[in-house]
Amino acid sequence: MLNIVVAVKQVLDPEAPPSIFKIDPEAKRVIPAAGIPPVLNPYDENALEAALRIKDIHQSRITAISMGAKLAKAVLRKCLAAGADELIMLEDQAFGSLDGNTTAYILATAITKIGYDLVLTGRQAADTDAGQVGSGIAEFLGIPAVTIARKVEVDNGKLRVERVVSDGYQVVETPLPALVTVSHELGQLRNVALRQLMAAQDKPIQAWGYQDVGIEALPVKRTSMIDLYIPRRESKCEIVNGNNEEEAAANLALRLSESRII
Repeated sequence: MLNIVVAVKQVLDPEAPPSIFKIDPEAKRVIPAAGIPPVLNPYDENALEAALRIKDIHQSRITAISMGAKLAKAVLRKCLAAGADELIMLEDQAFGSLDGNTTAYILATAITKIGYDLVLTGRQAADTDAGQVGSGIAEFLGIPAVTIARKVEVDNGKLRVERVVSDGYQVVETPLPALVTVSHELGQLRNVALRQLMAAQDKPIQAWGYQDVGIEALPVKRTSMIDLYIPRRESKCEIVNGNNEEEAAANLALRLSESRII
């Protein structure tokens, strides 16, 4: 039996219109938009699909794990509907506003408690785009990490990964246990039928708080947020005139030269 743990994160819908995003400048956080529920991080859906493809071939047990101060069960149950065997929610007020290092430590502690042969995460989260937690988990677990995978296979106790690079891909092999961060090149999560979603509503969910994870003390934050703001987009237009077309063209060329554009 291969024990696979997939770390998933709920995020604001990346497809939501930009106009709905609001921020709290004092708390340095995004204010959830009314009426628009969170979704599973798309890259984490890729990781879940990688786990399901392995399960299609090898006898496996998939445990999905998510962490946050306030989690949406309806969103996370999609993991169960897609084919995960178990869902563990690490939910506690202490799990809010953490940096990548602390998040990786908490997840690694919980994953150790669960037991694992293979850990899969998305290559990055769609909200922060930091891409630090997956490799951080591997560091705390003391296992090999392969990043930005487009294909993940298990054969005779070894892991074979096709890793995306700028001019194609490279093949990496490593013994288990190991961790892989999965990219969108692997493919989308398989379709989940309505009956599967309905059946997932009756499946139990384990909820772990701070004490349940078994954390003795949190590590020191490695990063801090200095500012959070909505970018301002401004444009300026300068009209270059002339008495005729030739003079206007000459004036434009002179202006572009002065601006070091040409």
